[in-house]
Amino acid sequence: MNNKGLLLIVSGPSGAGKGTVVSELVKDNSFALSISATTRKPREGEKEGIHYFFKSEDEFKKMAENGDLLEYACFCGNYY
Repeated sequence: MNNKGLLLIVSGPSGAGKGTVVSELVKDNSFALSISATTRKPREGEKEGIHYFFKSEDEFKKMAENGDLLEYACFCGNYY
């Protein structure tokens, strides 16, 4: 039995419908969502640990230094 799974990345510009696609995929219990961390402020309706883990810049940089992140980037002054 192969228990490795499959990593699926949904990528696109803001407003392209990534959230809609992901919402449909996770309805199938064979998919799970990875929650990212960011230093940007939450948007209306976003919840900690559901949409993102919202971190201060210091917290985020410490996570990066500790190797807690697979990858990260700074975009428009915020880390993701």
